[in-house]
Amino acid sequence: MNFSDIIATASAHVMGVPFIILCLGTGVYFSIRTNFLQLRYLKDMVKMLFAGKSSSRGISSFQAFMLALSGRVGTGNIAGVATAIALGGPGAVFWMWMIAFFGAGTAYIEAALGQIYKEEIDGHYRGGPAYFILKGLKMKSYAIAFAIVTIFSLGVMTPGVQGNAITIAFGNAFGLNHMLSAGLVVLLLALIIFGGIKRIAQVAEIVTPFMAAGYMIIAVIIIVLNYEVIPEMFMLIVKSALGFHPVLGGVVGSAISMGVRRGLFSNEAGQGTAPHAAAAAHVSHPGSQGLVQAFSVYVDTLLVCSATAFIILATGMYRVYDGAGGAIVFDGGGLPADVVEYGPVFTQLGVDKHFPGFGAAFVALALFFFAFTTIMSYYFQAETNVYFLTRNKTRRVGLWSVNTLRIVMLLVTFFASINEMQLAWNMADIGIGVMAWFNLIAILLLQKPALRSFFDYESQRRKGIRDPVFNPAKAGITGADEWEKKR
Repeated sequence: MNFSDIIATASAHVMGVPFIILCLGTGVYFSIRTNFLQLRYLKDMVKMLFAGKSSSRGISSFQAFMLALSGRVGTGNIAGVATAIALGGPGAVFWMWMIAFFGAGTAYIEAALGQIYKEEIDGHYRGGPAYFILKGLKMKSYAIAFAIVTIFSLGVMTPGVQGNAITIAFGNAFGLNHMLSAGLVVLLLALIIFGGIKRIAQVAEIVTPFMAAGYMIIAVIIIVLNYEVIPEMFMLIVKSALGFHPVLGGVVGSAISMGVRRGLFSNEAGQGTAPHAAAAAHVSHPGSQGLVQAFSVYVDTLLVCSATAFIILATGMYRVYDGAGGAIVFDGGGLPADVVEYGPVFTQLGVDKHFPGFGAAFVALALFFFAFTTIMSYYFQAETNVYFLTRNKTRRVGLWSVNTLRIVMLLVTFFASINEMQLAWNMADIGIGVMAWFNLIAILLLQKPALRSFFDYESQRRKGIRDPVFNPAKAGITGADEWEKKR
């Protein structure tokens, strides 16, 4: 068994059936406990995007939203969706929707916890699972373990899949050498990550809306041009997801597995990444940032991922594989016979069908922006955990550690960008899966303060208070030191 086989086996175990049950189960549980806040507070979610301003210590709600969204919207929204359809059939899209809907409840809880237990370090708000595990659960070893796992996952295991997708897409569209594409990504990344959190937030605030809007416009045009197949497409998604399709029914297990895996990779609900961005925001109540982060899950999966799925399915530019290297033959799928690889090429051909000569280049550029901002977000989250581990050390130790992370991440991104695609995906799944295991268990153990903050927010909103203010003592929450300083 070679290295690639070992990584593939480990990936399958980390994200096996118990993992799927944990992800979906956690989302369902918190959705029920909050009486489905993801439906009841849609209006507040949008309003909170523009509430509050940045300060010397924290970024604005909108910047935190964009910072988190830049992490959520990445390779998973183009290459990940295509991979899910290739290995799980159209039914995988249904399960991506499910993990997004219930994941919005999970996203609220983890983001609120990030805000409740945030700290001010070197003049900026920092937070995340390591912080709320330490302060909320009082489990130092668990917090340190999560921080180490996060640094390794986001700094080593996951950047490669983003850079790898960029090099493949650029190679398909422009014939660029992979080394050249990887070098460009690393150069631009270095210019930004050495600029600090403010520069990352500013870049995300500008780039993320631009790239998402352009991609959505093209998707809407393609959907309109194929309006007659839309009902049939939705039926195909539902039937194959639930095992009712005569041919695709045999891959229901793969549909669920790939839907959950690629859904989580894309929207990151429960993974433990979004609380880092949520904690950096300057807000009056943790609930407001919880709602903002729940909304970002919707934007990522129900809008951007669905856009990719509709481009691929409506144009018929896809193929479903049986897991043994062979293709499943069924009524549908107009992919040319000479196309042997899946991933960005499915989406590129889908756009190219209606915009000849434009699809490959457009998708390559969209993927570049999606993936590049995700790598930026990964860096910020890994950096936050480096600060967690060195927060009681001298400033010199902290700066040395952060600069080491920067250099290592740049090197890993470069070398992974020119490596094998499937290896990159499996490594990313391992990193994300281990993080999610740690985080989901932690937020289940910390559900009491998270739910108390939600009920406090809800109570103030019912009283007509437009911008609830958080008082941890009044809400019965201890350990929220940063909030106590404000009182």
